[in-house]
Amino acid sequence: MTINDPKDVVRRGYDPVSRHYRGDDAQEGQYGPWITRLQQRVRSAATILDLGCGCGVPVAHALDKAGHAVTGVDLSEVQLHRARALVSHATFIHADATVVDFPPASFDAIVCLYALIHMPLTEQPGLLTRIATWLRPGGWLLATTGQQTWTGTDEDWLGSGTPMWWSHTDATTYRSWIAQAGLTVETETFVPEGTSGHALFWAHRP
Repeated sequence: MTINDPKDVVRRGYDPVSRHYRGDDAQEGQYGPWITRLQQRVRSAATILDLGCGCGVPVAHALDKAGHAVTGVDLSEVQLHRARALVSHATFIHADATVVDFPPASFDAIVCLYALIHMPLTEQPGLLTRIATWLRPGGWLLATTGQQTWTGTDEDWLGSGTPMWWSHTDATTYRSWIAQAGLTVETETFVPEGTSGHALFWAHRP
């Protein structure tokens, strides 16, 4: 398959599979401990950005329910339509995460789970640098990245007949990019998935 606009492939991929990918009442699952740990690290009523928020479940929903001020950004109009219905107190922005902008020091924490890997590789370091500026001093980044280098598509993602596209480098490179952005990596762990997996990073702005 020839990919002219990978971002459009991602958007068109999530629109039709939104409910199949995650239901309205989906449980927190592996996200649960991450959400709990994040809440232990931020103040009450913190401002939190969910970058690549999807339908708002479970991350934005859980953080909103806990009293935090949540802003979500996603490329898929269908996902955002659901998020606005499922997480009524949060603010949701339909935008490309690589070009959306916020004032410096806007957030106490930024969550970017399984979203960075859907963005063109050449744009990811710049986004990480901007993420660092959006964080307040002491603010936290929670992000999943690739574990190994790979760029490719699934022509029949989740049996939907719709293609999906990913692009990521290896965890060592992501660690370097996060540090170059001005963040301090606290932990890096491997999150298995099928025969491969992802890297989970916790990093904070000094």
